[in-house]
Amino acid sequence: MGERCGWCGDDPLYVAYHDTEWGVPEYDGRALWEKLILDGFQAGLSWITILRKRENFRAAFEGFEPEVIASWGEPEVSQLLTNEGIIRHRGKIEATIGNAQAYLDMGGTQAFADRMWGYVGGAPLVNDFASLGEVPASTPLSTQISKDLKKAGFRFCGPTIVYAWMQACGLVNDHIVGCPARQV
Repeated sequence: MGERCGWCGDDPLYVAYHDTEWGVPEYDGRALWEKLILDGFQAGLSWITILRKRENFRAAFEGFEPEVIASWGEPEVSQLLTNEGIIRHRGKIEATIGNAQAYLDMGGTQAFADRMWGYVGGAPLVNDFASLGEVPASTPLSTQISKDLKKAGFRFCGPTIVYAWMQACGLVNDHIVGCPARQV
């Protein structure tokens, strides 16, 4: 067994996330949507910040149920802007509401999952990176998915955010060669 991917350091929460969740294929469309939203909130911040607040986000955003969030307006935005348990960024909060509407317009859970997994032929793309320095921040595929999502009405889903999301959801396997969590 080799060493785990170095990005998680030795923080127990981060290590557990790396070992049991990051890179594990997620096929549930609602869960994929939630992770895309959280990756959007991460923009400009470290993932550990979001990970530490994830349960607060889930509570504040009604379990990330797009059917609920899509109907929200200014009262809910104003309330969320006072919630110290989440990232209080108006643009990201408003984008979440719009992204819920876009998700539903795409057809919801199964349609979203099928569309996202369709980009990779239904199975994770496996990369063979020997070090973190080889892992790209974005790829032509993440750029294409980003463009498609934006065309569908999504926001906070640029190519870098989309690639991080693809890694987190297991659409790509970027565990470095030798990482015990790689499981290829």
